[in-house]
Amino acid sequence: MDNGSSFVYCLAVAVALLLVFIYERCKFSELDAIPAIGPSGVLSSWLGTVRFIKDAPAMVQEGYQKHKGGMFRVPLFHKWVVVLTGPRLIEELRKVPEDVLSFDHAVRDLLQVQYTFGVDVQEYPYHIQVTRNHLSRNFQVLFPDVYDEINHAFSTIKPLDQDGWTKVRIYPEIMKAMCRVSNRIFVGLPLCRSPEFEALQQQFASQVVLRATLVNCFPKFAHPIIGRLLTNTPSSIRRCMALLEPIVEERLQNLDQFRDEWNAQPNDLISWLIDVSDNEHRNLRSICLRVLVLNFAALHASAQSLTHALLNLATYPQYCTPLREEASAVINKDGWTKAAMTKLVKMDSFLKESQRFNSTTLFPMMRKAMQQFVFSDGTVIPSGTHVVVASLPMHLDEEYFESASEFQPFRFSQRRKDDGEDPQILLASTSASYIPFGYGPHACPGRFFASSVMKAMMAYLVLNYDIKLEKEGERPTDEWFMMNCSPNRKAEVMFRRRRSK
Repeated sequence: MDNGSSFVYCLAVAVALLLVFIYERCKFSELDAIPAIGPSGVLSSWLGTVRFIKDAPAMVQEGYQKHKGGMFRVPLFHKWVVVLTGPRLIEELRKVPEDVLSFDHAVRDLLQVQYTFGVDVQEYPYHIQVTRNHLSRNFQVLFPDVYDEINHAFSTIKPLDQDGWTKVRIYPEIMKAMCRVSNRIFVGLPLCRSPEFEALQQQFASQVVLRATLVNCFPKFAHPIIGRLLTNTPSSIRRCMALLEPIVEERLQNLDQFRDEWNAQPNDLISWLIDVSDNEHRNLRSICLRVLVLNFAALHASAQSLTHALLNLATYPQYCTPLREEASAVINKDGWTKAAMTKLVKMDSFLKESQRFNSTTLFPMMRKAMQQFVFSDGTVIPSGTHVVVASLPMHLDEEYFESASEFQPFRFSQRRKDDGEDPQILLASTSASYIPFGYGPHACPGRFFASSVMKAMMAYLVLNYDIKLEKEGERPTDEWFMMNCSPNRKAEVMFRRRRSK
């Protein structure tokens, strides 16, 4: 093909893509009654898309201020997303049935589950049952293993100088620790400490959001092509199968041979998955896929949230002392137990305030309209539209949180002291004005596990280390990409091992 023909071919492809993009945009003309942030024309709205990529928080804040209590829309590459504001609409959204406004289908689209996890995970999500039931039911008895792994993870990941300060790049270290602690329960010793297994889980978890975001940059017709080009799921499953095969095959053999004594098997995620799966999914590949998926769920948000909290603690090191005193008193009395974690009231408040102040996503609640839906104010949501909730502007709103622009680590523990044991004040709780874990029937099922693990890790660190920033008070800037927020991945925190506890 000569240069002239190549140019014509490329031009034809470009024009075809442009027409597809325009067609995709035009399909959302039914949303014209909902106010847009930025240009709303079929072509001019792409300028808004570019702005959303670069500065989504400011764009959503603008919409929140202009339309508080109502809704607005923001542009993505080939669609508009409707953003709800305020507890009234959140409560209304919570009550809509799944077959009308679907959480599951919204997540499928956001994470491009078909390409990042696979169709099997979409159609047979039995791992969710394990998270809601087995993990919660067994966590208390497994907590000593959690503490043992926290102790081991931090002592090996952070071999700090006994007498001086050491700089630690905090996010990757917290990710490593969270990976080991979670997998102590998921796959047990010694695999949870395997560098190869750890690298696989971290790599897979960190790439899911990136790959899904890239796929979502293209029109829907191109998703099968782009998704298959970008996916690393088949190779990740193969690597996971190679590592887990001896463990899983032994468990499956024991199930066949000693069915009456199955309860004697190790109390971990692998056994739970085998226990709840049907014959079709009781195999090595299916179980390995669920291990990858649950590692993504455990590592991505929890590591970011804990890193945010530690950066806040290093920015305000004066709060180390009250957290340390509380942890020392509680653990000296009750030991390193799950019950002790429920008594770390100030620690719980610190982490909850950190989640309020430093978000991991602008839109923790989302739904996809499976059919046309009309809100009580008469706003029509066409089928196929994605509906989300603006969380960060609400979390920083004086109407819902006094002195909302200030980081007040004991805001919730003081409320607990003043108002009594209101369960909505706890870290793992959700409400219509506090939604880092979502809200309603689709709130994060692993939030109780995540909350206890984060409190245990924070307690261990404040008891064993002094913590500060090298430059006092200069918290590293968070990193935003579209609606996703990560703590600064290059941020360093100073640690010094304490001589006495």
